[in-house]
Amino acid sequence: MERWKEKRVDPSELLPNAKSVIAVVLNYYTPHEHADEDTRGNISRYAWGDDYHEVLKEKLYALADFIKSRVPEVCTKVCVDTAPMMDKVWAVRAGLGWIGKSSNLITTDHGSWVFLGEIIVDAELDYDSDVVADHCGTCTACLDACPTSAIVEPYVVDSRRCISYATIELRDEQLPADIAANLNGWVYGCDICQDVCPWNRFEKPTTEKGFEPRNGETSLDLDAVSEMSQPEFSERFRRSAIKRTKLTGLKRNAAALSERPA
Repeated sequence: MERWKEKRVDPSELLPNAKSVIAVVLNYYTPHEHADEDTRGNISRYAWGDDYHEVLKEKLYALADFIKSRVPEVCTKVCVDTAPMMDKVWAVRAGLGWIGKSSNLITTDHGSWVFLGEIIVDAELDYDSDVVADHCGTCTACLDACPTSAIVEPYVVDSRRCISYATIELRDEQLPADIAANLNGWVYGCDICQDVCPWNRFEKPTTEKGFEPRNGETSLDLDAVSEMSQPEFSERFRRSAIKRTKLTGLKRNAAALSERPA
């Protein structure tokens, strides 16, 4: 987060003469459950299907093309997560939801099961001015449920304690001991703060078939992961968000889960 600060706070660093930001959310909820088996590791719901970067980018590029068909001289820049954009901030300013105590964007229509994206354009638009109020109230369900106390205070997450960060982004050969001891069955990512959020009772199944679980799986066999070769990993998780953790990271996570007390 320390990198590209200027680009994060100023969209014109990404698109010269930027005038507007179109912010969108895409529902990814599918009504399936995790397998409650000690021999398997759970996958975060967002990674069950196809890589959301590709799915959402395709839709945003189509929208950008539509805009250009109406205004040929307009310039656009599509951003989905990997671009240095303040996704949640723009979503809030666009009136799509509020940032909850878990630090996730929460919408009144779909809860927090949404992906975020933007199109920057160099044209003035008619802007939405309504802002969704913070509806977390006195609820502390996400703080109370986090097994590693990563939500150190409302609206503040310490990534060094976060299971999602550790199992996906951390490149250390071993997981930190306090993370490894509290994985709660997760081999890739973690959904606990979303699973307990009362606003996710408004979840609705997505119409995007690409987000359905690949091979019907919401978890991975730990022994199969430990024996997986690089070619198998590359083929299995091609166009999947799970490739982000790399084979070494996935095997590390599976080993930590396999060593948990019975």
